[in-house]
Amino acid sequence: MFPTYLSYSFDVLLWRSQARRIRDAERRRQRRRRYWIHPITASRMTHGVHSTLYVELRQHPDKFASYLRMSVSTFDDLLARISERIRRQDTHLRRSISPEERLIVTLRFLASGESFSSLHFQFRLGISTISGIVRSTCDALWDCLVEEFIPQPSTELWLQIAAKYHEVTQFPNCVGAIDGKHIRIQKPAHTGSEYFNYKKFFSTILMAIADAQYRFVAVDIGSYGRTNDSRVFKNSVMGRRIYSGEMGLPEPRAFPGTDEPPMPFVFIGDEAFQMCGNLLKPYSSRGLDQRKRIFNYRLSGARRYVECAFGIFAGKWRIFNRPIQLHPDVVDQVVKAAVVLHNFILTKEPSPSDPEEVESALPGIEQISRRATQVIMRLRDDFSQYFLTEAGMVSWQDRMM
Repeated sequence: MFPTYLSYSFDVLLWRSQARRIRDAERRRQRRRRYWIHPITASRMTHGVHSTLYVELRQHPDKFASYLRMSVSTFDDLLARISERIRRQDTHLRRSISPEERLIVTLRFLASGESFSSLHFQFRLGISTISGIVRSTCDALWDCLVEEFIPQPSTELWLQIAAKYHEVTQFPNCVGAIDGKHIRIQKPAHTGSEYFNYKKFFSTILMAIADAQYRFVAVDIGSYGRTNDSRVFKNSVMGRRIYSGEMGLPEPRAFPGTDEPPMPFVFIGDEAFQMCGNLLKPYSSRGLDQRKRIFNYRLSGARRYVECAFGIFAGKWRIFNRPIQLHPDVVDQVVKAAVVLHNFILTKEPSPSDPEEVESALPGIEQISRRATQVIMRLRDDFSQYFLTEAGMVSWQDRMM
């Protein structure tokens, strides 16, 4: 005979086991599908967007570009590049979703910012199916395009960027403008205040270097929204390489039209960044003389290209104009896909927009003033002095002051 307390324990365990089995059976009954394939989803081949509207859109290029944010020829080129990566195999039970439809769903998600539920009714695909399509296609876009359209910068590439910057902005030895923007997201579960920024909403941060053609040269994606510009940049791979002088920049060269000592190639940023030997920012707004005001104006004119790049980016991909209701890891996948698509489309279809008319809807990053060393400040003085020389001045700079 077992002791009474052991018999009681066995009875409790048996009761709990039976209750668990009943509860699990009830859950399975509640989860039982009413339909194997819902009637709305079953009509995808005849009533879905891909089977109806897409065929008509290809006959009207302007409407096609408005719907998918690229021309028909650019879309066909993009599809050819990633088709094999996103293709799925047919089975004896059902036909797979074609690469063409997968790409259209993803582009429409990026272009409109619509929810998966909304796309479910348009494309007549399951919500979980759309979620999987977006994730896999975004990964494919990044993996298939990044080497060509956001390549690892080389000395030759830096020289090309610097030449273009000087051509369009008359700012010498500039190899890119740096800035960062908040990407709005829904509050992630169990993250506390990590993603809560100084503007009182949840976000991750996109840091970027842009050239004078509004293309992103390098990006850093996914930092916590509560982190300010300078910390994000200094902790990123590209930030560490810039501050340590390991970006592979060309050897210093004299300013155009002068025989002065060689000057380093530099990036330009706003007040949030800490200056170093390869990064310049404006003078403080207090106590400016004519030389410093001209420098700030000339630097601002060159730095606007990264602002315009973000403006074109957010204007084309409207998903970034509202909080993204996805897990932060998936948000990073979406941002990476949109960034590489931005460069891909600009390469195929140069932006017709006037830079002065493009503004970014993405919120900027907190600015925190940091002093630089005397050596770095003298470097900035050398640049500002060049803008007062015959070789470096432009006819309109005094007029704009």
